[in-house]
Amino acid sequence: MAYNLLKGKRGIISGALNSSSIAWKVAEKAHEEGATFVLTNAPIAMRMGELNGLAEQTGSQIIAADATSVEDLTNLYIQSQEILGGKIDFVLHSIGMSVNVRKNIPYTETNYDFFQKGIDVSALSFHKMLSVAKKLDAISEWGSVVALTYAAAQRTYSFYNDMADIKAMLESIARSFGYHYGVDKKVRINTVSQSPTKTTAGSGIKGFGDFFDYADAMSPLGNASAEQCADYCITLFSDLTRMVTMQNLYHDGGYSSVGVSAEVLNKYDIKEITE
Repeated sequence: MAYNLLKGKRGIISGALNSSSIAWKVAEKAHEEGATFVLTNAPIAMRMGELNGLAEQTGSQIIAADATSVEDLTNLYIQSQEILGGKIDFVLHSIGMSVNVRKNIPYTETNYDFFQKGIDVSALSFHKMLSVAKKLDAISEWGSVVALTYAAAQRTYSFYNDMADIKAMLESIARSFGYHYGVDKKVRINTVSQSPTKTTAGSGIKGFGDFFDYADAMSPLGNASAEQCADYCITLFSDLTRMVTMQNLYHDGGYSSVGVSAEVLNKYDIKEITE
């Protein structure tokens, strides 16, 4: 059911790769809620994905942009405003990559060149995306920017490797830039910390299936799906959340507030502790 929450709003959605991507679901929901937007991804990701189908489905245009390139991002904002007919009202940053994870390099043996690449792609790209927008005055007042993150930024997950440090930087950028952009233009910036989600990136992590089931058992409401994450992002793009900024918002079925669940205790044949 649609509510026209984004009727008349213009946006930029990055990171959609295929129909399992959270960014893909956000694009579908934004279209349902009346928004117009452009889709963007790095040229190599566009060759690997199915973005043309999403563009056709949502009546959107695609602009290739390397999010680590200030020149590409400048072109992205200029072209987007020309295509959409005005300033941008919402932006989704759904970009993440770790070469160390891909190559199964242990965290304690981190390849620092790979680490720097991950920082540039997954965190500094967010700062660049915000900085370019601010310099161009490309985002309208009370506009909304959302980046996707994960709880490993606050807690240790051995399998998450250097992405944990990178996501911590991403969240810090949201707070720091959120202050400056809020003071100057009332633009709000938040991160959404999502449940483990069966996306192409998530499913590629060794042991992901077992961890997905563990998190589901730990969460009172179960894991949040990609579709439900998209719904949450839509509310953050809408005018209903105009006073929410500089926050890391958990969207995880309650997982982040649970120490241990009865279901997990029972699974390991541990008697539930009572007074």
